[in-house]
Amino acid sequence: MFYWDYVIGVVLFSLFSALTLGSYGHGGRSFLADLKQADSDNIIKAIIGGIIFNAANILLSAAISIAGMAVAFPVGIGIALILGVVINYITAPQGNLEFIVIGVVLIMAAIIANAIAHKKASKNEKKPSVKGLLISVLAGLLMSLFYRFIASSMDLSNFESPAIGKMTPYTAVFIFSLGILISNFIFNSILIYKPFEGAPTSYTAWFKGKFSLHLTGILGGVIWGIGNSFNLIAAGKAGPAISYGLGQGATMVAAFWGVFIWKEFKQKGAGTGGLITAMFLLFIAGLGMLIYSGV
Repeated sequence: MFYWDYVIGVVLFSLFSALTLGSYGHGGRSFLADLKQADSDNIIKAIIGGIIFNAANILLSAAISIAGMAVAFPVGIGIALILGVVINYITAPQGNLEFIVIGVVLIMAAIIANAIAHKKASKNEKKPSVKGLLISVLAGLLMSLFYRFIASSMDLSNFESPAIGKMTPYTAVFIFSLGILISNFIFNSILIYKPFEGAPTSYTAWFKGKFSLHLTGILGGVIWGIGNSFNLIAAGKAGPAISYGLGQGATMVAAFWGVFIWKEFKQKGAGTGGLITAMFLLFIAGLGMLIYSGV
């Protein structure tokens, strides 16, 4: 239910950035001017990207609640990482392919190390269901596709003065967020009344939530919106394949919080410490390779 707060945060930030950062400066098109000249095909691409992302994000959240982090995250994000980098590189080959492949392999090894550590830490918990595994796979497949749609709606070669019909990153991100918002009325409504797991609820529960909790969710959406905007802007220089791959560095940040803030692996059995150390080293090395591939 509180996923709506996240969506609201994403939309609010994208609108704010489009009206401010995307409308002021010495050159280029302002947000409204850019939106008016955009081809309908490119607008539809950005909306489709938002719809696909939202479906993938909701499915991944459901998979985590059913199968657990140790299964859902490495399966879902692993598939998304590999396929996403491949798809984006094929459609826009930019960067050193050899270092991109090495970087992806190292990041996947880090995700696997993280999964093994989680498995060791929760060896007494019940085994994940097949349903959770299948949802994780579907989430990963969808997550690998969304970036290509929004990237293709922009002119990656010239963000200051994009080709006629193409959008700047600020406009594209706003349209992308509208795709998330529109689709959420369908996806989230279905899951409220027909959840994958747990009891059905209703929209009245959202209005009964504490204001502080709503603000936390909105803040989460704003933070993600900032990261997504920077990631798409970086695609103009690094290329969509590298930029998308680097975006998976969010996994390392989540792992950092789990290890050092929430103390998830404290006194969780032998061997987990070494695996967690290996995970961070592999992640850093993999992200470094992706960065170096664009130099």
